Amino acid sequence: MNEGWLNDEYLILFSEAESISASSKYKLSKFLPNYTLVGLRGWDDFIFIDPRGALCSVPTVPLEPTMATPFSLPENLFLEPDDRFAGKIKWYLTPLFFGGDPQDMNNLSWVSLDQHSELVAWWNEQYNALKTQAAQT
Repeated sequence: MNEGWLNDEYLILFSEAESISASSKYKLSKFLPNYTLVGLRGWDDFIFIDPRGALCSVPTVPLEPTMATPFSLPENLFLEPDDRFAGKIKWYLTPLFFGGDPQDMNNLSWVSLDQHSELVAWWNEQYNALKTQAAQT
């Protein structure tokens, strides 16, 4: 993993092998099939290559292709390391999409990549269940 600051954004970028492993842990084939995981942007968004080959950013919750926005990385990428955040991912206990308050410090936690993958997969399962339920009514 290559992680650190790029200007005002904290990025975590995966090698190809790390991307394959992380994609499996996040269950991305279920939520965003045919997307290739590149990394995390500012802890709240994934960086993907979409099925057309374009680099994009998508919120971790919900993993919804309609929420993808174009993203770019500089050609000569250098991430400024920051030991305070190495190996940690900021997580809102109640994700913002589900009404979590980003200003409430009681809603904030720092988790490992493994914990993050479990949380992202669980919350996206909840989102998909609600979406399915809404479509049936």
